[in-house]
Amino acid sequence: MENPNPIQPTVPTPVNGDKQWYVVSAYASHENKVADNLRRRVNSMTMENYIFRILVVEQEEAVFKNGTPTGKKKMRNAYPGYVFIEMIMTDDSWYVVRNTPGVTGFVGSSGGGTKPIPVTPEQMEPILKRMGMVDAGMYDRYAVGDHVKVIHGPLEGTEGKIVTIDKASGLVKVETVFFGRSTSVEVDFSEIEKI
Repeated sequence: MENPNPIQPTVPTPVNGDKQWYVVSAYASHENKVADNLRRRVNSMTMENYIFRILVVEQEEAVFKNGTPTGKKKMRNAYPGYVFIEMIMTDDSWYVVRNTPGVTGFVGSSGGGTKPIPVTPEQMEPILKRMGMVDAGMYDRYAVGDHVKVIHGPLEGTEGKIVTIDKASGLVKVETVFFGRSTSVEVDFSEIEKI
């Protein structure tokens, strides 16, 4: 196809299957500021088709005073000094992320202009699930009969075998043993992990 505007080069439209997760290091306790800086740069440099989700993985934890729970909760960074970025790795997107204020580098890059190694879907899955994010592709890695462990929620630590998976509702029926008896429990898909 001929470029309708010969002054502007045609930018190829990326394929969503090319997007992968990467980890960048940031100054400790400045992860949220770095994530905000990245989001602003993505918008200002029109990189929305190349840089997608930017995550600081935070978990809620109880606040204690003198060893006693106060009943209050606060957010704690589960990976201090790191920000997770879902992106399509191109020279331009790499440049935008690397040169964002507060980013000290990509994890998995040996330096010298080499691009980083992406995080595998299997490594990202538990991180995303802990944040309550379930991607459609995650279901493809699970099947009836797989052994799983409940990673959070009221049944945390419970192990069992998948009996059914309902993608529409996001619920999984797991057969487990409680008090010596086989029991089926329903848990949210985001609460399980393969063993």
